[in-house]
Amino acid sequence: MTYFESIFKVLVVGLILGAGLPALFASGMLAYSFGAGGEEADHAVHKPNPALKFVGIVLFLFVALVIVTAVAWITRSTIIHHFGVDLFPMLKK
Repeated sequence: MTYFESIFKVLVVGLILGAGLPALFASGMLAYSFGAGGEEADHAVHKPNPALKFVGIVLFLFVALVIVTAVAWITRSTIIHHFGVDLFPMLKK
């Protein structure tokens, strides 16, 4: 039964990171574009909304943070070997 539990955990994390991060990025793009204002394809004019631009930027920064953290996690043993810095000291190796 542990094999099925492990496969299920990997599947859930893959769905969250595989579909969740692009969805957050797309939501950030949508919020940022609506926050910038302008004219739509159907000639509807929107005023700029700074709050939506801020939400878009926060979502972009969150996605970037997740990507940088994932790369650092994947390369943690190489970073420890070459630089002697453990970026994740609270987790066992």
